[in-house]
Amino acid sequence: MSDIRNIVIVGGGTMGNGIAHVAAQSGFATTLVDIRQDLLDKAKTIIDKNLGRMVAKEKITAEQHSDTMARLSFSSDLAGAAAHADLVVEAVNENLDLKNRIFQTLDASAPAHAILASNTSSISITKIANATKRPEQVVGMHFFNPVPMMRLVEIVRGYKTTDAVSESIRDLSVKMGKEPVLVNDYPGFVSNRVLMPMINEAIYCVYEGVATPEAVDQVMKLGMAHPMGPLRLADFIGLDVCLAILNVLYEGFKDPKYRPCPLLVRMVDAGVLGDKTGRGFYAS
Repeated sequence: MSDIRNIVIVGGGTMGNGIAHVAAQSGFATTLVDIRQDLLDKAKTIIDKNLGRMVAKEKITAEQHSDTMARLSFSSDLAGAAAHADLVVEAVNENLDLKNRIFQTLDASAPAHAILASNTSSISITKIANATKRPEQVVGMHFFNPVPMMRLVEIVRGYKTTDAVSESIRDLSVKMGKEPVLVNDYPGFVSNRVLMPMINEAIYCVYEGVATPEAVDQVMKLGMAHPMGPLRLADFIGLDVCLAILNVLYEGFKDPKYRPCPLLVRMVDAGVLGDKTGRGFYAS
């Protein structure tokens, strides 16, 4: 594969702006794309503020701050931005239809050599790749929140992803200061196949009256050395995101052990989504 120099990130939310931050800070010309100008403006402000905190903590210099911002651009034109990309990383909501539409546009607009990656946390890379005419160049590049701090990148190989593409993304992840781990394309990959059933079982403990959210989290923090309890983590991730991932696992494996807890379903139906709405298992 050719060298990756120009990176396009699709989606101006929490994950997208975090990936853009890391890509630009690592020396890559980076374009963040979203159809909403308010999200682009917010992302620029967040990245600038986070870099400023790093300067204050003497993790980077003021010059590195300004150089990183200079490598960043923002656009609402997906096809136009993709036309100059060596790598595109899609980081939109966990919705297969939406991702397929984006990947069809990317396939038609990006150069023939470009790698198309998804930051999906659970949806099949093989299914996403099938929306393109270059499935061998489609790969999962799953970052973790908050992206500038979390070192893991889960690299997910679809059914047709080539060794060259996987290696290129592995090398890029290292250049970004991340620790890449290669996994194969099964529902939830490794991270969420292990994490989400634990979160779901913690919710069942509350649903069945076994313990309060605070008690469940204290047991896991003090007894299992988890830095954050599973219910506090669920609020941080977003209860709607947790439900979407559990549904992917349940539908993908047809195994009742992945069935989302009814309490989780009710909370999401009520718009109680965790930190993003100010209320989940905890008030934020």
